[in-house]
Amino acid sequence: MEIKEEGASEEGQHFLPTPQASDTGDFQFTSIQKTPNEPQLEFILACKDLVAPVRDRKLNTLVQISVIHPAEQALTRYSSTEIVEGTRDPLFLTGVTFPSEYPIYEETKIKLTVYDVKDKSHDTVRTSVLPEHKDPLPEVGRSFLGYASFKVGELLKSKEQLLALSLRTSDGGKVVGTIEVSVVKMGEIEDGEADHITTDREGTKGRCALVCECTASESVNGKDNLPFLNAVLKNPVCKLYRFPTSDNKWMRIREQMSESILSFHIPKELISLHIKEDLCRNQELKELGELSPHWDNLRKNVLTHCDQMVNMYQDILTELSKETGSSFKSSSSKGEKTLEFVPVNLHLQRMHVHSPHLKDALYDVITVGAPAAHFQGFKNGGLRKLLHRFEMERRNTGYQFIYYSPENTAKAKEVLSNINHLQPLIATHADLLLNSASQRSPDSLKNSLRMLSEKTELFVHAFKDQLVRSALLALYTARPGGVLKKPPSPKNSTEDSCPQDPPPPVRRQDSIPHHSDYDEEEWDRVWANVGKSLNCIIAMVDKLIGRDGGSEGAGGGSKDGEKDPSLVDPTITHPREDWYEQLYPLILTLKDCMGEVVNRAKQSLTFVLLQELAYSLPQCLMLTLRRDIVFSQALAGLVCGFIIKLHTSLHDPGFLQQLHTVGLIVQYEGLLSTYSDEIGMLEDMAVGISDLKKVAFKIIEAKSNDVLPVITGRREHYVVEVKLPARMFEALPLQIKEGQLLHVYPVLFNVGINEQQTLAERFGDVSLQESINQENFELLKEYYTIFMEKMPPDYISHFQEQNDLKGLLENLHQNIQAKKRKNVEIMWLAATICRKLNGIRFTCCKSAKDRTSMSVTLEQCSILRDEHQLHKDFFIRALDCMRREGCRIENVLKNVRCRKYAFNMLQLMAFPKYYRPPEGTYGKADT
Repeated sequence: MEIKEEGASEEGQHFLPTPQASDTGDFQFTSIQKTPNEPQLEFILACKDLVAPVRDRKLNTLVQISVIHPAEQALTRYSSTEIVEGTRDPLFLTGVTFPSEYPIYEETKIKLTVYDVKDKSHDTVRTSVLPEHKDPLPEVGRSFLGYASFKVGELLKSKEQLLALSLRTSDGGKVVGTIEVSVVKMGEIEDGEADHITTDREGTKGRCALVCECTASESVNGKDNLPFLNAVLKNPVCKLYRFPTSDNKWMRIREQMSESILSFHIPKELISLHIKEDLCRNQELKELGELSPHWDNLRKNVLTHCDQMVNMYQDILTELSKETGSSFKSSSSKGEKTLEFVPVNLHLQRMHVHSPHLKDALYDVITVGAPAAHFQGFKNGGLRKLLHRFEMERRNTGYQFIYYSPENTAKAKEVLSNINHLQPLIATHADLLLNSASQRSPDSLKNSLRMLSEKTELFVHAFKDQLVRSALLALYTARPGGVLKKPPSPKNSTEDSCPQDPPPPVRRQDSIPHHSDYDEEEWDRVWANVGKSLNCIIAMVDKLIGRDGGSEGAGGGSKDGEKDPSLVDPTITHPREDWYEQLYPLILTLKDCMGEVVNRAKQSLTFVLLQELAYSLPQCLMLTLRRDIVFSQALAGLVCGFIIKLHTSLHDPGFLQQLHTVGLIVQYEGLLSTYSDEIGMLEDMAVGISDLKKVAFKIIEAKSNDVLPVITGRREHYVVEVKLPARMFEALPLQIKEGQLLHVYPVLFNVGINEQQTLAERFGDVSLQESINQENFELLKEYYTIFMEKMPPDYISHFQEQNDLKGLLENLHQNIQAKKRKNVEIMWLAATICRKLNGIRFTCCKSAKDRTSMSVTLEQCSILRDEHQLHKDFFIRALDCMRREGCRIENVLKNVRCRKYAFNMLQLMAFPKYYRPPEGTYGKADT
């Protein structure tokens, strides 16, 4: 099991071991002055006049960067540049960056080793600690040219922070060229032209869809936001590049990949909620009352299995709680039972662009393994197929059960949840009303009455459903002898004290069986008594306020000092507690009526839930478990994406208005094939992402340093409370600050790109992918319609100026209908629309490691070309830089301990052209 701890680093940019980093002995080292949350040091490299070991040989060079800590005599390989081919004067596009946590000082020594790479297919740069200052052993496919070294302080104090160092052979004698080291600061324009660099030989054919600019807020790295951001992101990996623009200027790109502590926090929160919900349901089943032998045996069986399920959830929670501070689950751990609820390889992939022509921009993608129940396996398919099959079998096998549709079962859960929420609220407001009466305060009395009325009306409305009547009759027939045992009802006193017209008779559906001893109207009377009790309280409050001479009463009182002769003024001579005494019996009656309704409704609706559980018990609970697992993985990614999006767009008024007016689109790009096990993964993923529609967000003010999100609710409806520091919270619109729920609209578009998809397209079935894409296109179109209706015209015109969203949607629809093989245009268009609509972007494959890396690097380079004027001849080279030495190869390393994408040549022949990694970066991964 590979669990990443906070502060640990398995990627290419290894932090030195703790003793090395902290054990400075008697020496005092000089720290580098830095900006919070910014890299401590970044520099770029170039070589001149390199001497080839063999005359007339064209050099293919790279530079390996190593670090020597001042307190140690060990050399740590840190990173590497890309390979620059065919020149003695290489200018490297990949820079070097030391993140804020790295233990680097002015006394730290940097060693630069230049290699000539003869065979790229065998070249793999590793990172490790070497004893003393010895050069690494010769590696297959490369030869040593020369090295140079310098202290960090020398670089920082040099003129223009630039060093020109002589490259020498291993014996320190012969000079074989010069290497230039230049400090880089994001935000400063680099001088000089970029027209002398070796260009791509291949050039580029075809262009990805346009991707809109996503501008960074002014305070992306502000100190106020740091606790908020650091609560989510851990262990950043940073890479630096410089690429030429079409007019031969330089743009600088910082690529960052960070883990999220939410990978473990959200599953733990969610499992705790499941345990609480299931324990409550089990208790309600026990309190169902006396049942006939058939139903009682079923209940006992259900409770036995449900208790086992709760115990299993508690065991999983206990195991997860041991992983304190964990923020990463590797791809090799995806089949481990104790980590089922944790998303695989969840990261924020961020690109920060500083170009000479445009405002700085941030582009974020959340990368995560497809939400799927890997430990459960896919032998019988995934959730989409399993749920459909289960529902069809349950519908057709009802001789010993009563069939309720999934909609009715969900409705029963919703009503039960409303009951449990509203009953204590009504009791609290009723007590507040009595307290106001004892104080004889008309204003307070009216305010308390208003709150009581609102909650009671919601309570009564919850039972305006035929399902409750149906369930009551079903439960009646399940009692021994069909005798409904019920406690005496206080309804008569209510009806006598406040007569009203009875509610209109409710037409009985044909599906409800008739029972000669069952009085259907009795439920109507019990249910209506709650409303009648409330009306009596309202009438009494009006009477009391009117008696007191107030003219503001809702039901009476007189004008101009005249008094209603029917309301004699006995209160003048009565003690002050008369108001309390007048209202107390009415409040008691309301509580009694409400208790009677709650008792009957709870039992009847719990009986509905018993039907769902009683059919095919193990299968039902295993489906629930599988759905919980998949949803937990999906939710962890969503919460991470939402918090990051909120953080980067906090100072964008248009975004905040869109957030509370319309909600956010959340677009998932799937790269799974429709072949073998990945069919089941895609079926799991489709249901898990669809279930995210049940999630709403609420932003609250953080009252302490703990800014981790909190989840409330139940399986059919979750609310994620995101905490913001006070200064950030105050900047929000009033609607959000008042607790308005913020909704998300998840959509999934999947296009398989590997060799298994080739088999599926030629010999198998791709209907699952086609159905998912068509269904989610309709959801995306629905969001677009709502967006156009609710957002102000000036905001919409801003979007229309960039590109016609309607045209993009039509293009996407045409591509989905075309049913073209491996039509990656679908993914490009969906991503474009998502960015233009201020949405949250996700990219997923089985492990978010190999295919995902190809996709996000292609997307990043496409953005640079289409939005930041990347020179067209450098598109392929930029792509190779990011794939060979960027964050994604470090992602592979931290997952499988090897810097090789898990592809072989035969597989890559089936991949679309721009999804193929550079030579030397793929092959068999020894884990």
